Amino acid sequence: MAESAVSFLLQRLAPVFENKVKLFIGVQAEVIYLKGQLELIRAFLRAADALEDSDEELKVWVRQVRDVVYEAEDLLDELELVQVHNRTNGFSISLRIRNMKARYRIAHQLKGINSRMKTISSTRKRFLSKLDTASEASNSINTGNVCLDLRGDALLLDNTDLVGIDRPKKKLIWWLIDGCPGRDVISVTGMGGMGKTTLVKKVYDDPEVRKHFKVCVWVTVSQSCKSEELLRDLAQKLFSEIRRPMPEGLESMCSDKLKEIIKDLLQRKRYLVVFDDAWHMYEWEAVKYALPNNNCGSRIMITTRRSDLAFTSSIESNGKVYNLKPLKEEEAWDLFRRNTFQGHSCPSYLIDICKNILRKCGGLPLAIVAISGVLATKDKHRIDEWDMICRSLGAEIQGNGKLDNFKTVFNLSFNDLPYHLKYCFLYLSIFPENYPIQRMRLIRLWIAEGFIEAKEGKTKENVADDYLKELLNRNLLQVAGTTSDGRVKTLRIHDLVREIIILKSKDQNFVSIVKEQSVSWPEKIRRLSVHGTLPYQQQQRSGSQLRSLLMFGVAENLPLGKLFPGGFKLLSVLDYQDAPLKKFPVAVIDLYHLRYLSLRNTKVKMVPGHIIGNLHNLETLDLKKTSVRELPVDILKLQKLRHLLVYQFKIKGYAQFYSKHGFKAPNGIGNLQSLQKLCFVEANQDCGMIIRQLAELSQLRRLGILKLREEDGKAFCLSIERLTNLLALSVTSEEENKVIDLTLLCTPPPFLNRLYLSGRLQELPSWIQSLQSLARLFLKWSCLNYDPLVYLQDLPNLAHLELLQVYNGDILHFRCGKFKKLKILGLDKFDGLKQVTVGKDAMPCLERLSIGRCELLKKVPSGIEHLSKLKVLEFFDMPDELMKTICPHGPGEDHCKVSHISNVYSTYWRDGGWDVYALDSFNRNCSPRSGTVMRSHEPRTQWKV
Repeated sequence: MAESAVSFLLQRLAPVFENKVKLFIGVQAEVIYLKGQLELIRAFLRAADALEDSDEELKVWVRQVRDVVYEAEDLLDELELVQVHNRTNGFSISLRIRNMKARYRIAHQLKGINSRMKTISSTRKRFLSKLDTASEASNSINTGNVCLDLRGDALLLDNTDLVGIDRPKKKLIWWLIDGCPGRDVISVTGMGGMGKTTLVKKVYDDPEVRKHFKVCVWVTVSQSCKSEELLRDLAQKLFSEIRRPMPEGLESMCSDKLKEIIKDLLQRKRYLVVFDDAWHMYEWEAVKYALPNNNCGSRIMITTRRSDLAFTSSIESNGKVYNLKPLKEEEAWDLFRRNTFQGHSCPSYLIDICKNILRKCGGLPLAIVAISGVLATKDKHRIDEWDMICRSLGAEIQGNGKLDNFKTVFNLSFNDLPYHLKYCFLYLSIFPENYPIQRMRLIRLWIAEGFIEAKEGKTKENVADDYLKELLNRNLLQVAGTTSDGRVKTLRIHDLVREIIILKSKDQNFVSIVKEQSVSWPEKIRRLSVHGTLPYQQQQRSGSQLRSLLMFGVAENLPLGKLFPGGFKLLSVLDYQDAPLKKFPVAVIDLYHLRYLSLRNTKVKMVPGHIIGNLHNLETLDLKKTSVRELPVDILKLQKLRHLLVYQFKIKGYAQFYSKHGFKAPNGIGNLQSLQKLCFVEANQDCGMIIRQLAELSQLRRLGILKLREEDGKAFCLSIERLTNLLALSVTSEEENKVIDLTLLCTPPPFLNRLYLSGRLQELPSWIQSLQSLARLFLKWSCLNYDPLVYLQDLPNLAHLELLQVYNGDILHFRCGKFKKLKILGLDKFDGLKQVTVGKDAMPCLERLSIGRCELLKKVPSGIEHLSKLKVLEFFDMPDELMKTICPHGPGEDHCKVSHISNVYSTYWRDGGWDVYALDSFNRNCSPRSGTVMRSHEPRTQWKV
């Protein structure tokens, strides 16, 4: 982590040496010297970071580096504040004197930092021999004895020690033995500790597999493996397997010669080669051309924590990828019980505690075995001890040697991360346990923290998304939820991995987490995450180094000034989401460095102009689900603002489910030219000036417009044509019966993938058919006189289609072979609709179909029985006559048409909420309104950008 801190600071220094920041006399020389020392020490730190846990002296040295770097970063930010005050305070003599003193103080402190850095740098030489020895050992024994022992243990497990292995084992054996005669690559991927090595070794040792292949070789790949070493190891094992003497000089052969020998050995043999625990793509590139495609049915297996490596290596050879999933609940319990109670049953009074502990293991076999080893030593009559482990698992991980194996496996993955991902990954420790991490929230926080490096041709959001995908590819992070068009919406982190990164964050003074009043704070706090209660009874702490303050589930409101009476002038992130805040926080007025301010889901009603106008570096202002309805003109001073979210959904009644409140924007909104997301602006003001100013926002990716006037249609189209980066567009007319005229839009945004139109359409805009990237299309109140499906059916990537009061005709026809990628379809309030027809091979991917408020529709869609992938069929506020046709009891003549659908619901709006009935709960009189299984007040679908 010290390497990450140094690299981060060097990144911060870059503008200084690109002449973008002017330094005071006496400071420039100190900064130049500091940069030189940091560059010298950075190369040394990666190895030191990886070994600091095993060497206390080295750990102290690394901590000293990190502390000096943090102080230097703080001084640079203070220096920027002094420069700003110098420019903005004119000729105020007292303030200029104060700034002069601050400059001298900063220059003096920088000298002190450089002196300390010089001493630290000189002492690094004494660690060089240690690092060289450790590096050699790592190369020779696969990243350390502990890891080697772990892998050996996995290879020696008996079948009686394993659970949940039969099904994946059978599938992998089938992939190995059956299939084409060509060479196939089969990859098994999953997070560390999932049991990849154990599974593949059992497949490798299976008698059927050994009989099928002439040559079988197992190669364990080192994390620090070099190409020649991998090829040499493979060659040695092949000669041993086929019982031929190794040629002389094998140890000194180059890569090309080794590849030639390996290829010659295998050219006429059906072989199976396993590469266990591959880390990098170059490892596969080094060996793939040495393994011949000899049309003998040969196979290569790769186990890896990297999903991208698994996919790439397999796809080149038309192979397959097996993504190893966590154990199912009953399998996890079986493994836990065997190891904790040595095969005996769990005492009834411990079941609830054990279930809670097991839940934290997340189905990860290594975690279950590690925790079981701890619990097996505990007194089974001391319920308090077991409960303590459940409540303080992080402390148990830190202090119990029986959990070292799990920490070692995780540390391999963590240490393999490049420096820029280490900060991003550790930042996940700010979120509470089981907290759904919103993807875009995380991306905006990363950017505000400065973790994201700008790259040519990409926005910072694009780069952050790449970082996120990398963590997903490395199986360090899991997808918790996706949108209907397949985008990642929410994320989760394994509970035990979260506990480990919390410990790392605390040790590195990266994030401080406060969950109760009694928890002690570190002396210097850089990032503070408060869970559940504000620690106002604590001894007053300095906020001089505080960079971020985030609150989760805080029930009481406490002014920031009382929490940190000394101020927090370097704060860059302030997240009040869901806090009981009633007024805009006055304390932010002087926060020059503030980049992220979220008041989402608070009771704030007004944004003071004199405060918001001071936040010149603000990039994200999140006022979603607040009562703010108007923004002051001072908002136009925020030239760095990238995300402006000000809206709230109306769910007071049935008819308002798809409605929302927006905000009145000040005239001149076009000046905010860094904006990427703007939602939702009320456009019926200033005689359409707002609409014309949108054309200036060339960086917009997402735009939400409310109350668009009919007469502004032409101006709106002209503005949209200039927004070539737009990905999502939501437009709502002034009133339900008012026209949205978008037919004049000649060149729509080329990458538009989400479109939401609410208002009457005289005709469907012809340009919609040209949107090759369109994945979600919602139309509401269109009232067209012709079937719109003809114009939508060939959209190549359309995955989600919602139509509400769109068509006045009596027949909807989904034609044969059309809507090839559609997964979700909603039809609502088609007043004249009497028949829905689904042609052969239409909507082959449809998984969910909702039909509502179509009073004349008395039959299920004709052809619905051919929708083989349909999992959910929902009817809401539909006639009883239709529901009786699919009733499982009585006269339900169409029941057979929907019998293949696993979830069929009848939903009704009553007393401000949905009553939901499952098909199998209908009574024998075929009443679709008995046996309520769910009550919900949430909107059935949210129309959002």
